[in-house]
Amino acid sequence: MFELLKTDGKARRGVFRCAHGTVQTPVFMNVGTQGAIKGGLSAEDLQRIRCQVELSNTYHLHLRPGDALIKKLGGLHRFMTWDGPILTDSGGFQVFSLAGLRRIREEGVYFASHIDGRKIFMGPEESMQIQSNLGSDICMAFDECVANPSPRDYVKKSMELTYRWLLRCKAENARLNQLPDTVNPRQMLWGINQGGAYADLRIEHAKMIADLDLPGYAIGGLAVGEPTEVMYEIIEAVEPFLPADRTRYLMGVGTPSNIIEAVARGIDFFDCVMPARNARHARLFTWEGAINLKNAKFEADDSPIDPQCDCPVCLRYSRAYLHHLFKAEEILALRLSVMHNLYFYNQLMERIREALDAGCFAAFRAEYSEKLSKKI
Repeated sequence: MFELLKTDGKARRGVFRCAHGTVQTPVFMNVGTQGAIKGGLSAEDLQRIRCQVELSNTYHLHLRPGDALIKKLGGLHRFMTWDGPILTDSGGFQVFSLAGLRRIREEGVYFASHIDGRKIFMGPEESMQIQSNLGSDICMAFDECVANPSPRDYVKKSMELTYRWLLRCKAENARLNQLPDTVNPRQMLWGINQGGAYADLRIEHAKMIADLDLPGYAIGGLAVGEPTEVMYEIIEAVEPFLPADRTRYLMGVGTPSNIIEAVARGIDFFDCVMPARNARHARLFTWEGAINLKNAKFEADDSPIDPQCDCPVCLRYSRAYLHHLFKAEEILALRLSVMHNLYFYNQLMERIREALDAGCFAAFRAEYSEKLSKKI
C-alpha cells in the first residue's frame, strides 16, 4: 500500500499503490467535488495537468445523481472516465459546513438537503455504503469536524464519538469489500484524527486510531478557524503517534506555503479547493507569488501567467488575453485559470519530490515557503 522511500528530517518521500495505480508522494489531490473540477476541466484535462489523485465528495454525489445510479453505471471511475486513483471523503465535513442543516446523534447525522430541503440520514454504515457504491480507491471514515476554537468538553465528546464511528466504519468497509457485486473490493479505509486545537486530545485520539491498523491516516479538523501556527503545532504534536509506514493526509490544506511547511512536518497527502476557487476569481499562482489578473496593469501584458511555467495555458495564452476574458465574463477565463492553478499545484508537488530525492528539501523550503505566500 505505502512504501517509504526516504526521509529528509520529518519530510517523507514515498510511493502509494492502490487498485487504480501508483501515486508518488507527497501528492496534492485535485478536488472534483461532484465528479468534475469546477471550472470546466475534464478527465482528459486532469491527465494533461499531471493529476495523480482525484477527490470527490460522498455527500454531494449521494444527493445528485445518487450513488446507486453511479454504481449501476459501473462506479465513479467509469462514470467520469477517470482511470487513476480516486479518494472520496466521507460526508463528515458537511457535518461542519452544514451546521445549520443537521442534527448529530450517536447513530449518525440527520441532514436537511441543501438542494431541496429533503431529510437525509448518514451514519458510518451509510457513508461506507455510499463510498462502496462509488468504488473509490480510498474511502474516508465518517467523522465529526468541529470548529476551532470549541469548548474542550465538547471536543472530547466529539472525538470519542468519531472513534466509535470509526469502529463501525471499519466493520462495514470489511463487509462491503466481501460482497460479490462490490465495485472495488480493494477499497481502503483511512481513519481521521480529531481533537480540535487541543494537542493532548489529538495525541490520545491518534494513539486510539493507530491501534486499529488501518491502511492510512488523516488529520482532520484543521484550517477551520485556527491560526496557521496552531495548525502547525497540532501536526507536530500528532505526527509522532501516526504509524510511520502508513500514509498521512492533511485534509483541506492549503496554500503553497502551507503545503511546503506540512511536508516538512511529515505529511504525504493534501487536498484543497483553494487553487480552483482562487482561479475562478482571477487569483493565479506563480513561482514568484500570486497575481490578480483583473488588475488593470495586465491589460496589455503579453507575457504568460508565469514565465517559469510550462502548463498548457502558459505555453499558449497571455496575461492580457486572460485579463480580457475575465473582464468580458467569458467562461473560458475560468477554465484556463483553473487549469493553470491546478497544474501549478501538481508541479509544486513534483518539485518537492525532486528536492527530497536530491536531498535538498531544506533549501527548497527556505527559498519557496515564504516567496509563494506573497502577492505580487
